[in-house]
Amino acid sequence: MTQRATKRPETFVKPSYWTDAPAPKPAPAKPEPDPLGLSPTRFGDWVKDGIAVDF
Repeated sequence: MTQRATKRPETFVKPSYWTDAPAPKPAPAKPEPDPLGLSPTRFGDWVKDGIAVDF
């Protein structure tokens, strides 16, 4: 079995743009009004000329 590397080489230098800070938490989604009725991305159907179409 091949052994996996578990440590970086001693010559490795961390780039200056790397940080140890955790990633920021995403902002909560803001509900947007749908002027034409039900959102097709929520219900999975798009209506074109009175016919429901799926992708």
